[in-house]
Amino acid sequence: MALFSSEGLTHLLRWIHFLAGITWIGLLYYFNFVQGPFFAETDAPTKNNATAKLVPRALWWFRWAAMLTFLSGVAMVGMYMWAGGADYLASPAWTLTLIGGGLGTLMFFNVWLVIWPNQKVVIASANAVLGGGQANPAAAAAARRAFLTSRTNVAFSIPMLFFMGAARHLSIAVAASSAGLLLVMGLLILLFELNALVGTSGPTKQPIEKISGVITTGLVLAAVMYLLVETML
Repeated sequence: MALFSSEGLTHLLRWIHFLAGITWIGLLYYFNFVQGPFFAETDAPTKNNATAKLVPRALWWFRWAAMLTFLSGVAMVGMYMWAGGADYLASPAWTLTLIGGGLGTLMFFNVWLVIWPNQKVVIASANAVLGGGQANPAAAAAARRAFLTSRTNVAFSIPMLFFMGAARHLSIAVAASSAGLLLVMGLLILLFELNALVGTSGPTKQPIEKISGVITTGLVLAAVMYLLVETML
């Protein structure tokens, strides 16, 4: 049976990767495009109830889908490296996978190391209020950090999906030895990530705080990264 061959195993991993990735990114967009605007418009009791009862369920699927996406992606890359050897590591597909997979890996760590720990503070505070206690003063800052990091992940998701798709379906004559390209890419991504980790708002909101702004930011980031790939050969 074809499914029990090495090619079939790779296909199964790719299928799992797609299923988990769709779940993860779908929930990321739900949080940012649906739940967030609703929470901004609703009253405090409704928001506390939803934070205590709805958000933990959604975050469970969110973080474990991210975990499965990451692990299946690592397994797929390992299989490609095993099957392709030095030829794969010298191919444009490897460089493009490094770019897209690097973004996805950073998004994964953002979920588990920033968004989830901060959301736990927010959820615990909502539960305390529903139980008749006081809100945790640290909850507002935790919600803010989770929000900025989630918005950053939305912006990252757009070029991430572009480059992961391009690795297999777009012919770009980029060399695997493009160290300068990867360095510039890394510095560009680092600027966005620093904003997620330590950035705050000034007198005006950041562009990524608006839905239109974060979508535009992601598209511009994808375009800039693509132009870098095409020009830094």
